Amino acid sequence: MSIFTPRPATYARHYQEPPQIVEAGGARTWITRGANFIIAITEAREGTVLSRTGHPDEYMIVLPPDVTADIIAGDEKRTVTGDSLIIVPPGGSTLTVTKAGTVLRVFSSRPDDLASVALNAAVYASGDSAATPLEDWPAPAEGFRLHVYRLADYGTPGGPLIQPRIFRSTNLMINAFLPWHSLRPADDMRPHWHDDFEQASVALEGRWMHHVRMPWNSNVTTWREDQHETVDSPSVTIIPETLIHATTNVGEGRAWLIDVFAPPRLDFAKAGIVLNGADYPMPVAKAGLEEDRDVPLAWRKKG
Repeated sequence: MSIFTPRPATYARHYQEPPQIVEAGGARTWITRGANFIIAITEAREGTVLSRTGHPDEYMIVLPPDVTADIIAGDEKRTVTGDSLIIVPPGGSTLTVTKAGTVLRVFSSRPDDLASVALNAAVYASGDSAATPLEDWPAPAEGFRLHVYRLADYGTPGGPLIQPRIFRSTNLMINAFLPWHSLRPADDMRPHWHDDFEQASVALEGRWMHHVRMPWNSNVTTWREDQHETVDSPSVTIIPETLIHATTNVGEGRAWLIDVFAPPRLDFAKAGIVLNGADYPMPVAKAGLEEDRDVPLAWRKKG
């Protein structure tokens, strides 16, 4: 009988690591991957151009406040202000940064030119995983096109500390939490795990501590010590399936974390808390599957 041993967590501290790509003009890009997704963080300059040619599926872009850009995809061109999330259709696209800053892009694991250069590519070389394989849910209701969502339109500044802002595409999901404005209470850590999917936590502002525990199995040689890792921003932490985890901000000041999943989380989608759910139909075959039991009560749709 074989015993599943999950991969180790990845802690990608971009602020102290060399970039995987130096873009034209000198902008630097760090790339980290999971089983089903790839995360690229670029410290962009004014005029930085980030292009994709023949891209196989949709991908997402997050522009933090004060970062602006023009994006072209197919016959569409949009000027996008800061504090926005963009879903880019398959095919060719070009993002031109018009005001410098950090740009986050989230891809599926399909583009090999990105997956092969990820800083943790060796961790995923075997392909062994307990994660649900990447799959595409139905095409968007109005067809593949640019979708732009202004993050500032969602959430209540100064309200509850943890406010989810969940968006999805055909095969990706992002939870762009409202930035945290105070420390997380020590008695409200909510440790949990995911049986069949990974989670990436992307730190764009502030300092964070990730608490990670590997559950024991019958082979003591596979046991690992608990991890309590502090990361600054920008950084990416990949938490493989089955690992128990909890995260808190550390120190004073604003802190911003974004969680990434692929394929989309069915529990979040069924709970009705995906903010762009009207743009992306649910798979009919999944309509009767699973309840939203893992969704925190405070996040569930009211009424």
